[in-house]
Amino acid sequence: MKTVEYRDAWSFLDQYRGKDFQGKWPTVPELFSLTAKRFPDKTAFRAFDPDVSYTYKEALDIMHRVSRYLHAEGFVKGDKIAVSGKNSPEWALAYFAIMYAGCVTVPLDFTLHDHEMEHFIEFGDVKALFIDSDRIANIDKDGKLGIKKYSLEKCDGYDFILDLDGPAADIPQQGNSDVAAILFTSGTTGIPKGVMLTNDNLVSDCFETQANLDFSDSVIYAILPLHHAYTMEAVVYISISIGNTVVFGRKLAMSRIFKEIREGNVTVFMSVPMLYNKMIASLMAGVKKKGRLTYAFVRTMMVFSGFWQALTGKNIGKKLFRSLLEKLSFENIRVCISGGGPLPVSTFRMFNQLGVKFVQGYGLTEASPITHVNPVEAFRTASVGKRFPDVEVKIVNPDSDGNGLIYIKGPMVMKGYYKNPEATREVLTEDGWLNTGDVGYQDKDGYLYLTGRAKSVIITEGGKNVFPEEIEDQFQLYNELDQVCVIGYMADKAMKREGIRIILVPSKEYADSVGNDKTVIEKHLNELVDNVNRSLQSYKRITKVDVYYSPLPMTSTKKVKRNEVAKLFEEK
Repeated sequence: MKTVEYRDAWSFLDQYRGKDFQGKWPTVPELFSLTAKRFPDKTAFRAFDPDVSYTYKEALDIMHRVSRYLHAEGFVKGDKIAVSGKNSPEWALAYFAIMYAGCVTVPLDFTLHDHEMEHFIEFGDVKALFIDSDRIANIDKDGKLGIKKYSLEKCDGYDFILDLDGPAADIPQQGNSDVAAILFTSGTTGIPKGVMLTNDNLVSDCFETQANLDFSDSVIYAILPLHHAYTMEAVVYISISIGNTVVFGRKLAMSRIFKEIREGNVTVFMSVPMLYNKMIASLMAGVKKKGRLTYAFVRTMMVFSGFWQALTGKNIGKKLFRSLLEKLSFENIRVCISGGGPLPVSTFRMFNQLGVKFVQGYGLTEASPITHVNPVEAFRTASVGKRFPDVEVKIVNPDSDGNGLIYIKGPMVMKGYYKNPEATREVLTEDGWLNTGDVGYQDKDGYLYLTGRAKSVIITEGGKNVFPEEIEDQFQLYNELDQVCVIGYMADKAMKREGIRIILVPSKEYADSVGNDKTVIEKHLNELVDNVNRSLQSYKRITKVDVYYSPLPMTSTKKVKRNEVAKLFEEK
C-alpha cells in the first residue's frame, strides 16, 4: 500500500529565527507579522457580504491600531478578551489584535443564548467583548459583569473595531508557552471546559498539518463557525502561516456557499461530514432524475474513473464530470478536507471518483485541534489520516479486533482546562498523553482508523461493542433523511440488556413529495432500516425505530448532540 514521506513544511523559518522570533516556533503575533513581511500585498481576508478585503499589510496595520487602543484602555498581558459573531474579516482582525495586545483571546459560539454567553464570560474572567451589532446590547445588559463591549460592525452607541486606535506604546507580549486562546467546548451550565491553547500549541499545529498536505498558493473557504478550533486552525492559521487568502462565508446555505466558492476563486474547501453527505446525495439525486440509463452510465463511469486513478495515478474525473462539479462550484477545487467526525467511505469514494481530491483529517479541540491528515498522494479511504511527524499515538486496552482508547502526545496538546484541574487530570497524564475519548486502531504506517466514541458505545447482550457512528454511516446518502441518530436503549431492564435505537428525521423535500402523510413516511423509513439491517452483522442490527418530525439538537458544526437526543427519548 502506497505511503509518502512527510513534506518539508517549516524549514523556511530557519532564515528568520533569531531575527524575527526566538525558539522553534514564532508566537501567533510573530507569525502574522512574519507573513505580512513576506507577502505584504497579498490578500489575507475577503468576504462578499459586503464585499471587503484586506491585504496582509492592511490587516497587520489594523491589528496594531486595535492593540494600541486596548493597551491604552488599561488591558494588560494575560487579560481575557472574547470575540463572538458571524464569520467575517473583522472577527479575525479582532481575534489577532487581542493577542497583539498581549491578551488571551476567548472565541465564543455566536449561537449561544445570552445567559449562556454571560456564563462563559463570567467563568472565563473575560474583561471585554468584540461582537456583532445585533447582539451587542443584549449581553451584560445590567452591567453586572462589568465588561467593555466593541462592535464588529458599525452601529450606534458602540465603538467599531475599524475606528479603534491608540498612541504608540511598548506592549508586553505573550511568550511561546503562554496561553494564547481559551476555547470552550461544553458546559453551558455547571463548570465549563475551557481548553487552554498556548502559542506553541497553535503555531506548531498549523505547520505540522502541512507536513501531510500541501496548502501553498491556495484560497481557502471559511464556512464553519470561526469560534470552532477546526475552522480557525485548518483555515485561518494555516493560511496566515504561508500567505494564503481566507474567504469568509457567513451562512450555511447551499446556494450561497456555491456562489461564494465561485466568486472567491476558492481552491481548498474544508467542511464536516454532514455537508459533504448532503452535497453528494443532492448531486446524485439530480442525476437519477435524468433516468435510470443516465444514472447507470454516470455511476459506471465514476467507478471506472476511480479504478483508472488507482491504477495509473491519473485523475480523469475532473474532465469527465466537469458539468456535475460545476453544479457544486467544485470545478476549480484542488482538494476537499473533511473533519469533525468520521466520513462514510461511500461519500469519500464518490468525490474521488468525480475527480475531487478528497481527504479526511482527525483531531479534537484539546489538540489544537488537528493530529492526523490523509496525504492526497497516499490517502487511505477508511482512515481519518496519517499522524503528524511529532505526534505519538498509543492504543490503550485494545479488544480482540485491536480497537482501544486512542491516546495522543505532541506539541499541539493543550496546557489543560481553565480553572478545572479535575477535568484536566481526567484526560491529560502527567507525562503529556491526552485521552481523546475516541476508540480505534493505528496501522504500521501511522494511519489512524476510528470506530467511535467511548462514551457512546452500546454494549449488546452478547457483550459486543457497537459504535453508533458505524450504523449512522449507512444512512448518510438517503435523500429522504435530514438527520440520523443512533443511541442505546434498555431493551430488558431486568437483564440490563441494551438494544439499538435509531431516530430518523425525514427531509422536508421527501415529506412534501408524499403530502406529509406520516403513515407513508414511517412505512418507507422503516423499509430503509430493514434494508440497512440486512447488510449489518446480527449484533449491530437496529431493533427500535423512531421517526421524529422536528430538528434534533445540533452543535454549531452540525453534529447531532447525542446526549441530548438520548434524554429526549429516554421516557419514550
